[in-house]
Amino acid sequence: MGVLDLTCDDNVTTRVGNKLKGRVALVTGGTRGIGAAICRSLASQGAVIAAGYSGNDQAAGEFRDAFTQEYSTSISTHKGNVGDPGDCRRTIDDVIATHGRLDILVNNAGITIDKTVLKMSDDDWYNVLNVNLSGAFFLSQAALRHMAERGSGRIVNVSSVIGEMGNIGQANYAASKSGLFGLTKTLAREASRMLARSGKLTDPDGIGLTINTITPGFIATEMLEHIPDKVMEQILSQIPLGRLGKPEEIARVVHFLAADASSYITGQVWGVNGGMDM
Repeated sequence: MGVLDLTCDDNVTTRVGNKLKGRVALVTGGTRGIGAAICRSLASQGAVIAAGYSGNDQAAGEFRDAFTQEYSTSISTHKGNVGDPGDCRRTIDDVIATHGRLDILVNNAGITIDKTVLKMSDDDWYNVLNVNLSGAFFLSQAALRHMAERGSGRIVNVSSVIGEMGNIGQANYAASKSGLFGLTKTLAREASRMLARSGKLTDPDGIGLTINTITPGFIATEMLEHIPDKVMEQILSQIPLGRLGKPEEIARVVHFLAADASSYITGQVWGVNGGMDM
C-alpha cells in the first residue's frame, strides 16, 4: 500500500451532521493534503468553506470544482502569501466580505526547507518562520478583531510533532511549530480577557472564543510520497501504532475543536501522532 492509498476515508460522506451549520471557516493551505481534508470535514458538518492557497490556480480551481460537486455548502478560494502580513490581513477581509462573517480560522499552511544548522541560510530560516509562525500570528490577529467584536470564534493552529521532539535538518521547522504552542496559549488568554472586558464571557448562550493547537505526526500526504523505502521504514519504526496517519484523522480533531460544544477547551495542545510523543 502506497502513502497516498491511505488518504481516502470511506467514512467521510458529503454530509454527516450539523455541528457547524451556519459557520464560516477559513482554512489556509486548504486545497491539498491535510488542509483539503479539514475543508471536507468541516463541510461535512455544515460549515461554509473559504480555502486559502498560495500559488497553484489550476489545482485550487480543480479542488473547488470537485468540492462543489460533492458538498451542498458553498466554497470560495482565496489566493495569498501567508508569509506576508498585508496579505494575511487582506485575506481575512476578503473572507468576511465574501461570506459576511468568519467563525473558524484554521492556520494550516506551512512549508519546509530542510537543512542542517550549519548549512542553513538566513533566508532558509526566515522563510519558514514567516509562513509557519508569523503567518499564523498575523491571520489570528486580524481574525480576533472580528471574532472578539462578535463575541465568539474558533482558531485552530496546526503544529507538528516535530515541534515537540525536534528533528535533524529541521531546526527552522521545529522552531516555527513549537512557537505555535506559546502563541496559542497567549492568544487564548488574551481572547478570554477581551470577552471579559466586553461583558461577553459570561453569556449563558455564548459559545466562547477559543484557540487551540493540534500536533500531527507523520501523515500520508503528497509530502511523504517520495521518501525512500528505507527512510519510511525507519519512520514507521518510531510510531507505536506502526502506520502513518490519515489526513482525515487530523481533520476530525479540528472539527471537534471547532464545534460549539467545545467551548470549554482553550489554550490546549492536541497530539495526533500515533503515540510518537508520549
